[in-house]
Amino acid sequence: MSNRLLSRTHQRARLLGPGDRHESCDERADRLWGELLHEVRVALTAVQLLLAFLLAAPFSQVFGRLPTTDHLLYVVCVVLGGAATGALTAPVCLHRLVTGLGVKPEAVVWAARLTLTGLVLLLGMVALALLIVLRTVLGAPTALVVDLTVVVWCAGCWLVPTALVRRTAVLRRGDTLFETRQ
Repeated sequence: MSNRLLSRTHQRARLLGPGDRHESCDERADRLWGELLHEVRVALTAVQLLLAFLLAAPFSQVFGRLPTTDHLLYVVCVVLGGAATGALTAPVCLHRLVTGLGVKPEAVVWAARLTLTGLVLLLGMVALALLIVLRTVLGAPTALVVDLTVVVWCAGCWLVPTALVRRTAVLRRGDTLFETRQ
């Protein structure tokens, strides 16, 4: 890994700063770590449930009658599920392997990146699983339109409120989101 990336990660981790709660950088990192783990639990549950159903699908009678395209979509979907599982469990492994090294602020930054990666992979997994089911029920063209609509909806649910809240925070404070406050 480049020193430049490590340096940016370290800077960003330290910019977690004390925040508005009158807590030290380490206390803030502890709190953010706890919040992140709660988020991971929710997302990982979704991955586990969907992946369990997907792993059982090939053993159903209908699966063998699906067209080759749906089989390929299925394989990609399962791979995305495995990748999402890896990304969403990585923060726990990271925490376990760096505990006691005094790098929790940096670990929080990396865990947040891994969690976001896992969420994006989960969205891909959901989109493909939905597409497979919709192709069976509605046919390919209609299924694709409905599936893309759901993906756009999910992305909008993630990004629009985030952008509005971040914008409000910047306007209220009068600074950028990553400046430390004195």
